[in-house]
Amino acid sequence: MKRKTNCEGGNMQQISVAIIMGSISDEKKMKDCKDVLDEFGVPCEYTVASAHRTPEKTRNFVRSRETNGCKVFICGAGAAAHLAGAVAAITTKPVIGVPLSGSSSTGINGLDALFSTVQMPSGIPVATVALDGAKNAAHLAIEILAIGDEDLHHKLEKARAIMAQKVSDADAELHEKWGKGK
Repeated sequence: MKRKTNCEGGNMQQISVAIIMGSISDEKKMKDCKDVLDEFGVPCEYTVASAHRTPEKTRNFVRSRETNGCKVFICGAGAAAHLAGAVAAITTKPVIGVPLSGSSSTGINGLDALFSTVQMPSGIPVATVALDGAKNAAHLAIEILAIGDEDLHHKLEKARAIMAQKVSDADAELHEKWGKGK
C-alpha cells in the first residue's frame, strides 16, 4: 500500500494525523478511522509499516511526519501489537493505539493486541481505544486537535448534537410503538 495524502487544489495540506497499520490485513478495520477524519476535514496520511519487520521504515515515517507538523499518530495492529508503543518511543506527539482482533488460531481474539497496546511503561503513554475501535481513535484524534482549533471544536459539538438527536428520535419512536410507558 502506498502512502496517501489529502490534497486540496494540487497543494499538499499540512497533515494533522498519520495512520500506521502494522499489516495490509488491517486495512478493512482501519478504513473507518480515515473515513471519520475525512468527514471532519482533518488531513491525514496513512501507511503500512511494521514495528518488527520494517523498524527503519517506521522510524523514518514517524520522524519525517513529526518534522512536517503531524500532530497525532494512530496505530492499528493485531497479534502482540507493539506498533503503537514503538511509535510512542520515537515521538512525543500523542499516539493512539487501536488493538485489532485477528483471525489467529490462538482463540484469544485480540486480547494480546489489547494488552500489548495498553500496558506501556511509565513515561511512554499510548492512548488506547477498544478492540477494533478505529472510529473512536479518529474521534479522539479530532478532540486532541480541537483543543487548538475552534472550527474543529464546533464540528465536534455539532456531531455530538446530531448523535443526541438520533437517540431522542429513537426514544420517541419507541414510545410511539409501545405507548406512553412509565
